[in-house]
Amino acid sequence: MPCVVEIEVLETRGSTPCEAGARMWVSAEETRGTIGGGRLEYRAIERARAMLAAGRAHDEGTVELGERFGQSCGGAVRLRFSLREDFPQAHAPAFDVVLYGAGHVGKEVARICERLPCRLLWVDPRAEMFPSEVAPNVRVRIAPDPAATVVGAPAGAYVLVMTHSHALDLEIIERWLRRGDFAFLGLIGSETKSAKFRAALARKGLPPETIARLVCPIGLFKAGKHPAEVAVSALAQVLERAHRARGRPLESTDTLPH
Repeated sequence: MPCVVEIEVLETRGSTPCEAGARMWVSAEETRGTIGGGRLEYRAIERARAMLAAGRAHDEGTVELGERFGQSCGGAVRLRFSLREDFPQAHAPAFDVVLYGAGHVGKEVARICERLPCRLLWVDPRAEMFPSEVAPNVRVRIAPDPAATVVGAPAGAYVLVMTHSHALDLEIIERWLRRGDFAFLGLIGSETKSAKFRAALARKGLPPETIARLVCPIGLFKAGKHPAEVAVSALAQVLERAHRARGRPLESTDTLPH
């Protein structure tokens, strides 16, 4: 007997806290996924559980997100509610991240990635640097030679390099630039480090247009020195690139849940 309702955003109009294609799943005791949070999600969960109680197989409707609804986005969302047997086994990640380094900033990056719609490959040679448990979307790779893992890493990945060694950083960066099939290649460091790395890569024979693909310093905004601040700024830049690649560029006016 079906015991879960799948809620899908079919269409949006105007300013909304979600986008078409967003999904969540609701049972009598649990929810998974999100359609943007706030009043919209709360009311959608209520509607889904009423469906379960009544045994209805399908429901659909448009929600106007005005003041009368209690959410002042001003747009509208069309939702579809469908009964299914159980929660989906897995929700496909939107993008791949490859992270080199399990130091202070690397750990903060990984913590955030655990809650993002991404698949993370986390590489470091030091087993003791990794936490004892990671989220299901994180794969830890303890690699004596981290640069050697470039060959088997996923194509189209968003790559962040922040190891404990500048020499290792340079080797990883060079291999990724020569491989070429990445969506983003970011290196933690200052303008001085950036200039030194670019000069070293030029001496290794890489052409200027290839070296220009390296992003260093990383970060969508100038952060402080706290590891969490650096991680947030770096991943904000990754998210901006990922959304742009999917044809949905982020804007400062994007609506957040109320």
